[in-house]
Amino acid sequence: MDDLTPSRSASKSDARASASDPLVAPIQNGQSSTSPQPAHEEVHGRRRRSLFHGTHESYSHAHYRTYKRRWFGLVQLILLNIVVSWDWLTFAPVSASSAEYFGVTETAINWLSTAFLFSFIVISPVTIWTLHRGPKESIIWSSVLLLVGNWIRYIGTKANGGIYGVVMFGQILTGLAQPFVLAAPTRYSDLWFTESGRVSATAIMSLANPFGGALAQLVNPFLGSIPDMVLYVSIIASVASVPSFFLPAQPSTPPSASSSIPKIHLDKSLRHILRTPTFYVLFAVFSVYVGIFNSFSSLLNQILYPYGFSEDEAGICGAILILVGLVAAAITSPILDRTHAYLWGIKVLCPIVSICYLAMIWAPQTRDLAAPYVLSALLGAASFSLLPIALEYLVEVTFPASPEVGSTICWAGGQLLGGILIVVMNALKDQRNVDIEAVSEAGRNQGGGDRPPGNMFNALILQAVVAVLVLPLPLALGVQKLGLGSVAGRLKVDESGETSDGVVGDEEQIARE
Repeated sequence: MDDLTPSRSASKSDARASASDPLVAPIQNGQSSTSPQPAHEEVHGRRRRSLFHGTHESYSHAHYRTYKRRWFGLVQLILLNIVVSWDWLTFAPVSASSAEYFGVTETAINWLSTAFLFSFIVISPVTIWTLHRGPKESIIWSSVLLLVGNWIRYIGTKANGGIYGVVMFGQILTGLAQPFVLAAPTRYSDLWFTESGRVSATAIMSLANPFGGALAQLVNPFLGSIPDMVLYVSIIASVASVPSFFLPAQPSTPPSASSSIPKIHLDKSLRHILRTPTFYVLFAVFSVYVGIFNSFSSLLNQILYPYGFSEDEAGICGAILILVGLVAAAITSPILDRTHAYLWGIKVLCPIVSICYLAMIWAPQTRDLAAPYVLSALLGAASFSLLPIALEYLVEVTFPASPEVGSTICWAGGQLLGGILIVVMNALKDQRNVDIEAVSEAGRNQGGGDRPPGNMFNALILQAVVAVLVLPLPLALGVQKLGLGSVAGRLKVDESGETSDGVVGDEEQIARE
């Protein structure tokens, strides 16, 4: 049976303030048929349950409902994001073994990760259009591409002792599947969850993606031969994809005032976003930090093994990076759901991320597990806590634009920069030949100096410089003099509970901006 989550009445003055806002007016044209309409029954003085906590007062004063079946879609997006990221980093934790198996260089193995990231850019326009129609359609597209792509990869690993080109084709297909689920969380949480649960819902679904990367880093080195490893991943992907076809498309009634607003057309959403100065700041920061994280995750094994770290130790380091981040996000996301202190979170966490990348320049040279493990834990905690905050704040500052537009563009920027950084960092790698077997046998105490053959010291410097250079941008958010201070977001609608005939965001007003 569906659970009911009504909320209390806002003050009349808040309602009048919302109605006088220039962004609050009925849309006469361009409404999407996918947005459900609210139940108009009024309920006062009631309390609502948040995602992780007990009951607390909600902002919206209208009678809105949340449905237990929303958890099916949330779990499915978690599973698909885990699988798609596992596909991305299938070969990265065992790059040396993969290069030997396929008879190619490690640079060619790096291109499996890079092509995956670039695939996101190619399919992004289709992703935005599909998500605008509804998250279920997007989930199904991702599932089909994952099913086909994974089994093509397996065929490529088994045929004639391994055919690299076939594996690359399958890898590209799995890369095309990624944006359909990676950009979906903000759209899904906007459609199914209340303002007291969106951050946590977005966090769980979005952070499942790097969790899949952690599983790849941690598990893949222990899965046996390359064909067996790809087979196990393909089976997991197949099992995770099947439930997508049985998900509900949308709730019968919206969960909050802002959710009841029909989505404006994509072209007007895009024009509104491009006229929002804060969007450009968030786009730059998001792209840089996601891009660096993607490149660092892909190259972590190659960063560490010249210094005597084994593939298993590098895999554990990657797992620490992600698992500690997940724990930190599980703590911070519910807090942000209660406080909505997005700016505070961004301004505290971004400096921590930049400092960690700066310190990581010298971590491999210690030839000790403590430095890379501790820095990876701090980096993961800050990065993963930051991600859902940035995504939700992006929706707030671009409201009433449809959520999938801004999030897909930002994710595309992160994937593009990540792919570029992998290529550039690989070019900056020390080109002296590395005897991998000899280095592995000697271990971390072999000596060899701070710049052994194959080291990526210069690449780590580039990574740190980019992270530090972008840091002033998030610190400028909220500064009125820079034009980054005003936010007319969903929370204003949910606080008042007024939708002015059920709709906020005058389409004509947006077109004039």
